[in-house]
Amino acid sequence: MSSNNTNKLNVPEARAAMDKFKMEAASEVGVNLKNGYNGELTSREAGSVGGQMVKKMIESYEKNL
Repeated sequence: MSSNNTNKLNVPEARAAMDKFKMEAASEVGVNLKNGYNGELTSREAGSVGGQMVKKMIESYEKNL
């Protein structure tokens, strides 16, 4: 992780799970992420990874209603 990362997790122990979740989402949309800094990603690629993560979180929430 970059030392300039300002994202805060409510449960710090969840970082590994969130990193794994991000890598899975990136793989699903065809974006090649590496561990650590990914500053070479385009805005479109980064947005598609974030969008996929949100989509999966919403699906999970709806499934558990």
